[in-house]
Amino acid sequence: MRNLFFLYTFFICFVSCDKTYNNTPNIKVDWSKRTLKSLSKDSLQNGASYLAVYSEIYSKTEHRSHNLTATVSIRNTNTTDSVYISKATYYNTEGKAIRNYINQPVYIAPMETVEIIINENDDEGGSGANFIFNWSIPKKTNTPLFDAVMISTSGQQGLSFTTQGKQLKNYDY
Repeated sequence: MRNLFFLYTFFICFVSCDKTYNNTPNIKVDWSKRTLKSLSKDSLQNGASYLAVYSEIYSKTEHRSHNLTATVSIRNTNTTDSVYISKATYYNTEGKAIRNYINQPVYIAPMETVEIIINENDDEGGSGANFIFNWSIPKKTNTPLFDAVMISTSGQQGLSFTTQGKQLKNYDY
């Protein structure tokens, strides 16, 4: 009877420690609350940035891969001025535009960071996924920063790494 009690207690502890993981993002940006009706580009400097994002990486051979969750951060490093993002297009390995996260200008408040989450089960991007961000800033202010953290965990194993955006010099806005 005593052994049965310990077995039952062990089973309850084991079951209660099990976690269910939800693949839907827990951080959602309501772009509609940030949308601008118009953006006077006359007083703003326009630019574009490229950001590599890996939704899948290879392990051991090209036949074994791991999906990753990507957290894409858009950061405004200005303490007094907003920055404006007019487009955030996500491309796959073949260079095909998968989706646009921003279709009309939105603002990022001073010192604010907003995030786009690419779920681990979203493998459309592949090993060569990337973003192009079109942005506008007031003259003589800092350009926005774009970076991504990719992560995957399984049991006690995990991998993670980061990428940083690069401003494009010759880009058709």
